[in-house]
Amino acid sequence: MAWTPVVKRSVSGDVFEQIAAEVLGGELIAGSTLPSERQLAEALGVSRPAVREALQRLAAAGLVSVRQGEATTVLDYRRSAGLEVLPRLLLRGSTIDPAVARSILEARLHNGPKIAELAAARVRGSAGAPVDIELTQLHESVDSLVAESDPLTQQRIALEFWDHILDLADSIAFRLMYSMLRAAYEPALAALAPIMSAEVGNADAYRDLAAAIAAGEPKRAADTARALLEPATTALIHALDGA
Repeated sequence: MAWTPVVKRSVSGDVFEQIAAEVLGGELIAGSTLPSERQLAEALGVSRPAVREALQRLAAAGLVSVRQGEATTVLDYRRSAGLEVLPRLLLRGSTIDPAVARSILEARLHNGPKIAELAAARVRGSAGAPVDIELTQLHESVDSLVAESDPLTQQRIALEFWDHILDLADSIAFRLMYSMLRAAYEPALAALAPIMSAEVGNADAYRDLAAAIAAGEPKRAADTARALLEPATTALIHALDGA
C-alpha cells in the first residue's frame, strides 16, 4: 500500500499568508487599517486566537503595526520589513516580478566580489584546520561542477561553492543576506537554467576564483568573481528588461 503524507495545516499560518500577500501585493496599502480581530475572525471563518497569532507574525515581519487598544496599521514594507520577504516578492503565484528579480541580480553582482575579497583576506591572515577544511570543500565543489553536465544541478553546486566562500569570509551580515537572496533565487532555478548555463558551466572561472582565495589575494579574488558573475547578470537583466 502506498501511503500519502498528511500535510498539517496551520490556521494562523493561512491567515498570515493571506494578509501578507495582500500587503506585499499592494491591495492593502501602507497607512490603511485592518478590521478588528473579531471582524477578521468572522470574515475568515477562524478563531480570534488564530487571527491574533497571525497578526503577531505579521508585526514581527514588519508588515503591520499592532498596538494594544488601537487598530492594526499596514506598514510600508519597503521601509519596515527585512530580506525575508524577498521570496514572496519575487514570485507572485508562478510569475516572477521583473523589478524584484533585477534588484536581486544587482545585489548578487555587487556582493559577490566583496565576499570573495573578504574570503581571500581571511585566508591570508589565518592558518589552521578550519580554513584548510573550508578550502578543501571549496575545491571539491569545483570538481563536482566539472563532473556535472546538467545546468540545473550545476546551479545548485554553484550555490554550494558560494556557500563555502561565505564560510571563509566569516561575515554574519553577508551570510544572512545570502541566505535570503538564495531563498528568493532557488524557486526560479529551472527558469534561469538556459541563461545561467554559460556561467555555471565555466569551470575554469570557478577554479580561478578558488585559487585566488586559496592564495590569499583579495583584489584578484574580487576581480575574478566580478568577471564570473557579470556576463550572466547582464544577460538576465537584459532579458528582464525585454520581458
